[in-house]
Amino acid sequence: MALTPEQRITLHGFNNLTKSLSFNMYDICYTRTREERKAYLEYIDEQYNAERLTKILNTVSDIIGAHVLNIAKQDYEPQGSSVTMLVSEGPVDTAPTESFEESPGPLPEAVVAHLDKSHITVHTYPEYHPDEGISTFRADIDVSTCGEISPLKALNYMIHSFDTDIFTMDYRVRGFTRDINGHKLFIDHEISSIQNYIPQSIKDKYHMIDVNVYQENIFHTKCKLREFDLNNYLFGYTKDKLTAEEQEEITESLTLEMDEIFYGKNIYSATLEDEEGAAGEV
Repeated sequence: MALTPEQRITLHGFNNLTKSLSFNMYDICYTRTREERKAYLEYIDEQYNAERLTKILNTVSDIIGAHVLNIAKQDYEPQGSSVTMLVSEGPVDTAPTESFEESPGPLPEAVVAHLDKSHITVHTYPEYHPDEGISTFRADIDVSTCGEISPLKALNYMIHSFDTDIFTMDYRVRGFTRDINGHKLFIDHEISSIQNYIPQSIKDKYHMIDVNVYQENIFHTKCKLREFDLNNYLFGYTKDKLTAEEQEEITESLTLEMDEIFYGKNIYSATLEDEEGAAGEV
């Protein structure tokens, strides 16, 4: 059923649809020494502690038009944070009206928030490779709502809240509601891709892949930065401190790491394959 933004469906009772958005982001960094890895993790823990994550989730709640009922937050040792919020559906007219065309949600200036039958959560996962100079920070945000409020409204804000190299998004609409004639509605809005809710300025920056199962109302999009600047991945120094050979080696390690995360599988570099082939010949 095609509807204009001004039209409304009269429901029998209330809206029983559940809309869930999972937003997963990754930040990659090259850390040469144990001291650099420790400093990077300390930096991440400070930047994305439970207090700041709570503020981010509170803004998400405001954007989607929900009222926060309860907040639980925790910083962990040696690293990582979580926040959970319970929320209730708020009046739609209280939600912010600023938006991009096809991309609702204002720009920003792990926590869980619970809504009425709904919640918002965030968890962070800083980690590093035990033998090589790659450190990775991952944050997972889940927004699950019931009723008319939509987590997609906060998507643009979440993208801008994290300095991210790679992010993946999963959106699913579950259950059903009924109109006053008893006709089941398994989705109450038109969507062909999560990309419909991402501003063009963001789409221009990222390489994007969609995997959608339309008949099941399941939508998946993953994104990786198009441009690579080595200076953005060095912690505490710039590439002019490195030899040309070091720059090439670090660039290969970082791009391999990003490709493996983006495609979800281990990828062997040509250098590693050559080394293994030579070892086999011996």
